[in-house]
Amino acid sequence: MKTVITDFRIDNEEKNNLEKLGFIVLNAGQCDKLYNAVCGHPDMLIHIIDDKNMMVYKSMDKSIIEELKRCGKTIILSQNELIGKYPYDICLNALNFNNFFIHNLKYTDELLLKYVSKKNLINVKQGYTKCSTAVISENSIITSDTTIASALKKQNFDVLLLPPGDIILPGLDYGFIGGTCGLLDENHIAFYGNLKHYKYGNEVFKFLEKHKISPIFLREGKLVDRGSIFAMNN
Repeated sequence: MKTVITDFRIDNEEKNNLEKLGFIVLNAGQCDKLYNAVCGHPDMLIHIIDDKNMMVYKSMDKSIIEELKRCGKTIILSQNELIGKYPYDICLNALNFNNFFIHNLKYTDELLLKYVSKKNLINVKQGYTKCSTAVISENSIITSDTTIASALKKQNFDVLLLPPGDIILPGLDYGFIGGTCGLLDENHIAFYGNLKHYKYGNEVFKFLEKHKISPIFLREGKLVDRGSIFAMNN
């Protein structure tokens, strides 16, 4: 059985479609110290370190932690507390690959840095690094952030750089592509919404096809940023 971690505001259709795919759907809870638009986004509250370890913000509700433990990972509390004002809300919002760790390293949780210290650490200006980036594979991403795109192209990543905008994030002007989706396995990526209704959908379709990734649309309509979907084997 597999588990996906989502925002608590996932709608019923999206949740039902994930369950039809065989997933247990867990929400990441809510951090009241963050502003409402992102207070339940998994990529703000949780960081998947590796196959065994997951870091969560230190004040996460204990009942959520107990549910996450059932995913088979060791749960580690962050050293830093999440605070609503940038940059103190980004300590877990990093990109993590087998060999690379990408973030605004000045504000990465110090304990998290210890866990990834053997990787190639790449500093970028964008603090919402995971929100800003859709991971397609270990060496390919989609982002609208030029600093992330530039840094990873230098590491021979295949990067699709898109203009910002045309993504719904209730409470803010627009959301990020990374918050609209998440890999379910090495061949499938799920989206909150349908790429047919996205201004740059054709480019994304072509990029996914290039990397042999099939998109799954959890509902019709425009893309919505609910925070990255995290899928894990139990």
